Amino acid sequence: MSATAGSTPGGDRRHYSYAHYADANVAEGFDALRFSGPIGTLLLETQRALLVEALSPLTGRRVLDVGTGTGRAAIGLAQEGAHVIGVDASAEMLRVARTRAAGATADVSLGIADAHALPFGDRSVDAAVSLRVLMHAMDWRRCVTELCRVSRWRVVVDFPARASFAAFESLGRRTAKMLGRKTEAYRVIAERDVSQTLARAGYRVVMVRRQFVLPVAFHKAIGRAGFTEGVERGLASVGLLRLLGSPVTMVAER
Repeated sequence: MSATAGSTPGGDRRHYSYAHYADANVAEGFDALRFSGPIGTLLLETQRALLVEALSPLTGRRVLDVGTGTGRAAIGLAQEGAHVIGVDASAEMLRVARTRAAGATADVSLGIADAHALPFGDRSVDAAVSLRVLMHAMDWRRCVTELCRVSRWRVVVDFPARASFAAFESLGRRTAKMLGRKTEAYRVIAERDVSQTLARAGYRVVMVRRQFVLPVAFHKAIGRAGFTEGVERGLASVGLLRLLGSPVTMVAER
């Protein structure tokens, strides 16, 4: 099973979610921007542990990673024993992903596909994962519905919560976009809306994880994983993580 260029109808390629990531410079610098430094490492370690928890046992499972980007989640899942297919709308991001997969000796199949119209049959994979996609997609509900359609068992998605400090950054970026600035004008999403969309597709939420109370940008500015873990642990102990935590990772099961 594979995805090939031109196998799905694309959305409006002028939308930033396509145009931004089609840039070779963006693709080359993506990992350094998102995952460099101690906080970037913490983000990656947390993500990998959560995916392992959500999809275990991974050995032999067929997992589709939608919006795979530079392939970090796909490679991590493959290294845990899964048969992974990673798809993305950006050929440039996939180029970086292929280099990373070869360097990690990870058995990952990579191809072009649009999250809004996946070129896979109903229930053709065991699980479908999509990280950092819904916040940018033109129609996030359609993307969730597609993930549910192709998976026979579980779906894992994440998104910045509407009830979080991310809402302020999102508002700032969307305003900047309206004023003509080049930016990733991502959206925040209510947990209830995602749960309802999953339910309409026949899925029930079985796990919810919230990562930070304070903005990721704040933690990166401090640049100390120990500080981040201590502060966030304290905020969680008084209930703020449950109320304001973001991003939210949601695991749903058919």
